[in-house]
Amino acid sequence: MSELIDNRTQRIATLKEIIQHLHAGNAPDAVKEQLREMVRRTDASEIMAMEQELIDGGMKIHEVRSMCDLHSQVTRDILVPLKAIKTMSPGHPVETFRRENAALSAVIKKGRELLAETANLVGSTEAAELLDRMRRVANDLIEVDKHYQRKEHALFSCLERHGISGPSKVMWAKDDEAREAVKAAIAALRGCVPTTEECRSVAPKLLVAIDSVEEMIYKEENILLPMALQTLTEEEWGEVFAVSPKYGWCLVEPLEDYVPTGAAKEGIPADGQIMMPTGNVSLEQLNAVLSILPIHLTFVDAEDKVAFFSEGPERVFPRSKAIIGRKVQNCHPPRSVETVERILADFREHREDVAEFWIEFQGKFIHIRYFAVRDAAGKYLGTLEVTQDVTGIRSLLGERRLLEYEEHSSAAAN
Repeated sequence: MSELIDNRTQRIATLKEIIQHLHAGNAPDAVKEQLREMVRRTDASEIMAMEQELIDGGMKIHEVRSMCDLHSQVTRDILVPLKAIKTMSPGHPVETFRRENAALSAVIKKGRELLAETANLVGSTEAAELLDRMRRVANDLIEVDKHYQRKEHALFSCLERHGISGPSKVMWAKDDEAREAVKAAIAALRGCVPTTEECRSVAPKLLVAIDSVEEMIYKEENILLPMALQTLTEEEWGEVFAVSPKYGWCLVEPLEDYVPTGAAKEGIPADGQIMMPTGNVSLEQLNAVLSILPIHLTFVDAEDKVAFFSEGPERVFPRSKAIIGRKVQNCHPPRSVETVERILADFREHREDVAEFWIEFQGKFIHIRYFAVRDAAGKYLGTLEVTQDVTGIRSLLGERRLLEYEEHSSAAAN
């Protein structure tokens, strides 16, 4: 047995076998002792490697996700305790993730105390006060979406460069479950009337939300963040920090900025001219033109990797530079991936040239179009996403002609 324990490859293989037995329906207690012996010497990187190999071996994301919590429950009390994380600057992304998790844990503690109070409620006045406090807890929990977005769009993309993609897909799916649980709790609490019966009836939904967020905190603290610290370079941590403000912070903010020594500097040559069949522009001019367009562009190349996106004010869907070079399938939540792949396949096989959608989003009417991009010979080069807020355009009536510009501009000035 000692030979097996000392062999990392064998440990991963054995862990895979144990988890597959759990997934097949075997009782956790039946494998707990074997798991205890293995996990006692297992670190976060091997947990990640196990998930990656399960997915590489053909196991579906939803199957890995379904056993993820069970695996966590079995190993929670026997996983090797984290080694002390190296001292980090107050602004390091991991330090901020952990401070956010601590803030969320405080909210969870408060939520559990409130749930315990439901058993002793007397009268509508107490129920109304308790419901109000429960709503505040749920509203604090929904802030976790900002934490998850930074993790999914900034941290996961850096991990994928190092060949770690399977575990991030599993965790993204679990993030979505936590999001939906919190939203369900908020909806239930919003529609609840202040009676003891109603208060007790919505308590289980808040409990599900609390449990879901707490479980993700455990997985981040014990698996994801230690693994990321072992894997990412200082320059990549600088990149994670640089794009994080686009997604916001959860309950707390970084104590200071994080600028690692040797971080890559961005910039573009200002003197080169781009020669095109219809004329030429400098890189500076092209960048300025793209930044003022009332549409937002994202180009995905023939290998399904994000190659470019335009920036501008009031972008409908935030983008970060961390997605450049990332598989577009990994930029979408798991429930949307099948549709994305179908669109790309239809474009690649010349079955379709355009896919068009429109949605109501945050009080705006958004028009989204995908175009197949091909060369003169018809070879598929990639897909262009064009997103536009057309709320104002939809409301236009009558005409305003070019000759009316002076009249309009004078009125606007006054």
